[in-house]
Amino acid sequence: MLKRLFDIIFSLLGLILLLPLLSLIALIVKLESKGPVFYRQVRVGKDNSDFKIFKFRTMFTGSDKKGLLTVGNNDPRVTKTGLFLRKHKLDELPQLINVFIGNMSFVGPRPEVRRYVNHYSTNDMQILSVKPGITDYASIVFRDEAELLKAAENPEDFYINTILPQKIALNRKYIISASLLVDFKIIIKTIQTILS
Repeated sequence: MLKRLFDIIFSLLGLILLLPLLSLIALIVKLESKGPVFYRQVRVGKDNSDFKIFKFRTMFTGSDKKGLLTVGNNDPRVTKTGLFLRKHKLDELPQLINVFIGNMSFVGPRPEVRRYVNHYSTNDMQILSVKPGITDYASIVFRDEAELLKAAENPEDFYINTILPQKIALNRKYIISASLLVDFKIIIKTIQTILS
């Protein structure tokens, strides 16, 4: 209950304070390439239910049909503005809407697409017992995930067999130790990681 109250207050506050920045980003995204300002992708949330996550669109329209993973900072599907937004995690800001309406929290396991959730074991499904978040331990550890995938011979296999198991382990670690204090620590570490 306390976590939900925190999420409502600070997501609303964030949306209000960041409105000028959000509006500017939306205008630039719209002017740079054809397509909607937001990219709404289906992800798997709490209780194994699907929901749509809000992000600023960073790719040319229809790019997700060519693959779900972003490979390297020079992925030709990513727009110039999109590259900047991804680098500084600004494309994630619209997820404040998800937090406000209640299908996400500030901190929690990053929501995966169904394709990768299908690789979860029965024990791994414990991750879906909590709301997904904007940031978590895995977001900090795999800050440069796109570059790791770029270096892999087969990015899809590398993600499924190497990165995903590590993310799952970090998510389970979070669930075991979850508290508001842990959430604050993760938020502060996330900000430090982005700024550095």
